[in-house]
Amino acid sequence: MNELVDKITAIEREQRRRAERDTLARYNTGKKKHKKQLAFHRCKKRNRWVFGGNRSGKTECGAAETVWIARGNHPYRKNRENAFGWVVSLTSQVQRDVAQKKILHYLRPDWIADIVMTSGRRDSPETGVIDQILVKNVFGGISVIGFKSCDQGRERFQGSSLDFVWFDEEPPEDVYEECRMRLLDRRGDMYGTMTPLKGLTFVYSEIFLNRSHNSEVWYEFMEWADNPFLPKREISLLERTMDERTLQARRYGRFAASAGLVYPEFEESVHVIEPFDVPKEWQDCISIDPGLKNPLSAHWYAVDYDGNVYVVAEHYAAGLDIDAHAAAIHAVSARLGWKRDERGRVRALIDPAAGQRTLAAVKSVSELFAERGVLVNARVDKDVFSGIQRVKSYLRRGNGLPDLYLFSTCVNMIREFKGYFWGGDESPVKRDDHAMDELRYYLSSRPRPPERGEEKSAIARDKERRIRALGRNRYA
Repeated sequence: MNELVDKITAIEREQRRRAERDTLARYNTGKKKHKKQLAFHRCKKRNRWVFGGNRSGKTECGAAETVWIARGNHPYRKNRENAFGWVVSLTSQVQRDVAQKKILHYLRPDWIADIVMTSGRRDSPETGVIDQILVKNVFGGISVIGFKSCDQGRERFQGSSLDFVWFDEEPPEDVYEECRMRLLDRRGDMYGTMTPLKGLTFVYSEIFLNRSHNSEVWYEFMEWADNPFLPKREISLLERTMDERTLQARRYGRFAASAGLVYPEFEESVHVIEPFDVPKEWQDCISIDPGLKNPLSAHWYAVDYDGNVYVVAEHYAAGLDIDAHAAAIHAVSARLGWKRDERGRVRALIDPAAGQRTLAAVKSVSELFAERGVLVNARVDKDVFSGIQRVKSYLRRGNGLPDLYLFSTCVNMIREFKGYFWGGDESPVKRDDHAMDELRYYLSSRPRPPERGEEKSAIARDKERRIRALGRNRYA
């Protein structure tokens, strides 16, 4: 009997020991949860990125993701037998001190079948540089986590077929492209965790702006306040040591040009929503920034009963004549069931320059549109700085909720919001700003949003509650 009790006690002791060492089992399972880490893990896209400030928790989720894939027990994705992938760091020293250290933190020793070292001792892997870790897969086979560093050069990334690649910090573009090729035949997953300290690089264009409209691209920003384990006092101390541009990158994980974004208030996760059927009585106006060689930008704006503005559709195209643009505007209006006057015409705001005639043209752009059933009003406020302030007031109110929402189908306006920067002369850079211009025309024609503290209707209060709930559900 005593022998049986001793065996049970020994088993329980071993179970406790293993549980204490199983840091992956305790990851994001306590009362405090990092909701944005969970959103990353739950996302089914194949090219996922976390743009995070220092100590925001971005590297933790990259390491946990990698161990789950290698073990074959990822809680939110389809698992693979004998997975093979790479962890890519900037240098071998950074690999040792950051990504490798985190991987070992989440890998229980009894899950490791073997370790191949580049330098250092196999019985003390944390002090050396690891080449590969062979991991026992729950399906019975062996997965391989290989380690690469960008300073090895693109040629060292050739040849293999991979199931996953984790970029710990931003790689050079040629390394990124080479790794994409390695994932092709196995339909592998790519994910990156980085602080954008290099400015507006290819990651800014290909992932943040998603210029190629790749449906598999997903990103999230992580900042210090998103990390529930970072003390508020520590946040306050760090803030005091940084200028605004450094703070944008190192706290908020945001891309920054030398002069900064015009609308840092814009957050895709907050201001971009999925389309819904807009009630007829919400339909308000179309706004146009004309262009022939340059893009013409036109957006359809709706306003609900509480003054919230919704950008519900867009026409954005370059190299077309007035006939083609007018036809496109009518086609979008027909699809939306947009309001028309008794003669079937739609109304729009337009840049004041459209009302001017030139020596080369008998009729103005406004007149040409009117002949084609688009009645444009060129009497708009074109002041850039007051218009920017009006847009900012719609992006974020004192209560933390916006008064401006964009349907996710308005991809060009979303892209321009994310790439609209101040220039050296304290004016916005005149590039890719066509949607930004006509948005200003429209919002400048609207009343300013109500100030915080103004009495809201019961419906408005219920709407704000529902919007907050939608935000919570995104990270649930």
